[in-house]
Amino acid sequence: MNYSNLPELHRRQAERLGPRTAIRYRRHGLFRDVSHDQYRADALACAAALIEAGIQPGDRVGMLAENRLEWLIADMGLLAAGAVNVPSHAPLTARQVHFQLDDAGARWLFVSTHEQLDKVLTVVGELPQLKGMVVFDRVPNSVLGTRYSALQTWDGFLQCGRQVLAKHQAEVRSRERRLGPDDLATVMYTSGTTGNPKGVMLTHHNLLTNVAMVQASEPASMDDIQLCWLPFSHIYARTMDHYRTLESGCLLVLADSQDTVVRDLAEIQPTHMNSVPRFYEKVLAAVASPDPKEAARRLRGIFGPRMKWLCSGGAPLPLPVAEAYRDAGLLLLQGYGLTESSPVISFNRTTRYQLDTVGPPLEGVEVKIAADGEVLSRGPHIMKGYWNNSTATAESIRDGWLHTGDLGSLENGFLKITGRKKELMVMSSGKKLVPSYIEGLLIADPCIDQAVVHGEGKNFLTALIVPHWENLRKELPKPLAGLAVEELARHPDICSLLQRRIQAALTDVASWEQVKKFVVLPQPFSVAADELTVSLKLRRNVVLTKYREQLEAMYRE
Repeated sequence: MNYSNLPELHRRQAERLGPRTAIRYRRHGLFRDVSHDQYRADALACAAALIEAGIQPGDRVGMLAENRLEWLIADMGLLAAGAVNVPSHAPLTARQVHFQLDDAGARWLFVSTHEQLDKVLTVVGELPQLKGMVVFDRVPNSVLGTRYSALQTWDGFLQCGRQVLAKHQAEVRSRERRLGPDDLATVMYTSGTTGNPKGVMLTHHNLLTNVAMVQASEPASMDDIQLCWLPFSHIYARTMDHYRTLESGCLLVLADSQDTVVRDLAEIQPTHMNSVPRFYEKVLAAVASPDPKEAARRLRGIFGPRMKWLCSGGAPLPLPVAEAYRDAGLLLLQGYGLTESSPVISFNRTTRYQLDTVGPPLEGVEVKIAADGEVLSRGPHIMKGYWNNSTATAESIRDGWLHTGDLGSLENGFLKITGRKKELMVMSSGKKLVPSYIEGLLIADPCIDQAVVHGEGKNFLTALIVPHWENLRKELPKPLAGLAVEELARHPDICSLLQRRIQAALTDVASWEQVKKFVVLPQPFSVAADELTVSLKLRRNVVLTKYREQLEAMYRE
């Protein structure tokens, strides 16, 4: 099917699929279903309420919410009103949210919970362009109109929309017809591994063509069931879970949260799931067993009998992890892309894959390798540019080619990513290495949960190691296993055990790529501590700065 814009896709699927279930979500412990008809009706009510509130085509509308049904309805509603979705990641601080809403000039905002509302209320006085706010959760009447005069509840907002829909129905239809392929659908702020994030401008054409190209390469059917837990504020889930399931007509099931995914897998038994490598690594570590057959049985049991294949993206997938899943009878296929590319540039197909690559480029997507090894891409998936940042746009897109910042190679039509251009480490000897490659080998060990390698300008490598404490305790004598993680992290027997495992993990790398010294950390890196982005990418500069003294001490010794 060909569509001019996302609301047209939504309308035509509602006309085609009507009473068929579009979304399944859990509320008060029970799963509830939403049909395509109801999904479209609620989105139209949302669009009418926004028009009634004065939102004009092209206005930016903020979204600060965890994954939930209301996120999806509000997204399709504001798009139907001709507005532009500016989603902020739910874990961001009030100041970070303020930067994005202010930079985008957001005129309206949807928030999810009391906690998110309180966060925004601390900075709302500095957002004079913000004309109204809707909270998805119910709030006491005493809050409405007191702390912020233009605050409405979601139920009240939708009810208003239903009441004025007849008045604005012609306007909604007109706005949908006028939305062209090159009109903005969203401004998505990059995770910001360094500095302030940049607002990536993606058009309706960017998103629709990316969905169509993925669907043409690896079709999903109406009978498929997609479990989603990745945040819709991230382009990976936005395109691959939200818009692709809408285009294919398959059932989208919302996990309660990252913490409930394993439970939801057991209850839903989906046919597909998209995730980041960290989830697959943690599940693999959790089923570890001295008997490989038992570990494989446990792994298959977690993902259920209907799982056809799994998709990994957002960060590099260590080859040993992909191989372990394959050996257990679960095909774990890696793809590659950026927010700036809507996001998919390449991915492995069930009929054509190489586990140590990110697959062949999509049909219609051009990829080439620059003289310095950087991966470049061109095609209809490439962003319109960065919001209010023509300088950064000109640096990123040259002669139509997006400069990804990633290093890679093309071999027999398969793209391989070898590291980040800016993270290429140069040691004092002049030897060069990609730290993420070494880190991937380390975390393939079931007793190592996270690893960060350091050695820029040094004569040997050091590392920060976060053990997988549950698996590590199984290797320890009982008296030692009972100690708290803070005590274990300082214990010499733990260091000796990890030293042996690190040496085994790095058996096949060059001498200068060996980790000679390391620090054991009791707690994992986290989004809350600003050490990981919301898509669970390592904020390397933040981590290295935070632990600079411990790292430098190893060289002084």
